[in-house]
Amino acid sequence: MGNNTDDPTVDTVSGLQVRAVSVDEVEEWNRALNFGFLRPHAGVSPELRRRQWEPGRMQAGFDGDRQIATFRSFDVELTVPGGAVVRADAITNVTVSSTHRRRGLLSAMMRRDLEAAAGRGCAVAVLIAAEFNIYGRFGFGPATVGCGWHIDLSRTRGLREGLPGVPGGRIDFVTLAEQRELGAALYERWRLTQPGAIARDAIWWERNTRLIQVPGDDFKEPFTAVHRDADGEVTGLVVYRVDSKWDGARPDATLTVDELIALDLPTAVELWRLVLGVDWVRKVTVKGVAPDDPLPLLLQDPRAATADKANSDFMWLRLLDVEAAFDARSYGAAGRVVLEVEDHLGYASGRFALEVAADGTGRCVRTTDDADLALGASELGSLYLGAETAPRLAAAGLLTELRPGAAAAADLLLRTPLRAWTPTDF
Repeated sequence: MGNNTDDPTVDTVSGLQVRAVSVDEVEEWNRALNFGFLRPHAGVSPELRRRQWEPGRMQAGFDGDRQIATFRSFDVELTVPGGAVVRADAITNVTVSSTHRRRGLLSAMMRRDLEAAAGRGCAVAVLIAAEFNIYGRFGFGPATVGCGWHIDLSRTRGLREGLPGVPGGRIDFVTLAEQRELGAALYERWRLTQPGAIARDAIWWERNTRLIQVPGDDFKEPFTAVHRDADGEVTGLVVYRVDSKWDGARPDATLTVDELIALDLPTAVELWRLVLGVDWVRKVTVKGVAPDDPLPLLLQDPRAATADKANSDFMWLRLLDVEAAFDARSYGAAGRVVLEVEDHLGYASGRFALEVAADGTGRCVRTTDDADLALGASELGSLYLGAETAPRLAAAGLLTELRPGAAAAADLLLRTPLRAWTPTDF
């Protein structure tokens, strides 16, 4: 791979060119994206893509004048343990045509993007991996877990008695326009409480409430309800759909929860009570909640909730600035551990001392001290938000303990009250 042209903004790999697309090329880029995602029948949305376009952030691979690979990124705030945020390079829309695989296009686009992201001061890069074995070689590791449930209402008979509620609170259905306004404000408050959550921009809300219509999107207007406390402040939101089905003369509908955000347990209880009490509904599917969400334990029969088969890793992360990233988050216990990190792309390579004070604040510095643990950049990405543990990585042979007891000691430092999670696709 190398740059064999006189234009420093263009890379040539295997006789193909990789470069940023201009705003005038986004419609064709959208077509190439659809083709790469096996949806050539889907229409394009040039206005949306023009809004998403930023200089240098939308790339393509070219075979002559034809676009045969796509890549896009944008900067976003990522919440880390303790409630601080770091600047993240969010990578999305990555495709390579099946006729041009194994020719270095993805590597070229990723290299260009990560180099630019590090230059902008991004502490980390994040993406959602459609397949597990693609992104580890670029230093990404699974960093959040997705969690869903299927609830059989004939077994659970609703929520347990005695759960906390909200005296004087109320729930109201709202319009899509109100969802955009009230939901965006609520989410901004909530995301700072959840490690792994990322910010949502106006385009996200517009697309998910059908203000922006994208060809090929299977959008059906949902029910959206907000919860307000006794003072009228919005403290929660639920978005759900109902598949109205009958078994002869017997209602047998399935309700699917697309999103439930609550600032506290009493609000969550009120919203779950609404969801589990809708007439005609016999089954409730919850598409995504935090892995630590107590939902099954709120039920009269927790066994009525069965895990969704799609539960798996969700957002992946790689470190671009190890010191800045680890300085930003908080920690579970005082102590010190020295990490030896191998990163063939260089961003996270080196030996780092992580020193944590009694108040949970940490300091990460380069050191020449003997290392306690040796690991790769991918494993460091999995440890950063607390989604994975050092002892489990060591047991799997993905981390080497150079000092006896160091993995357990690192686990105490890196432990978080809430496991990392994000409800936001990108």
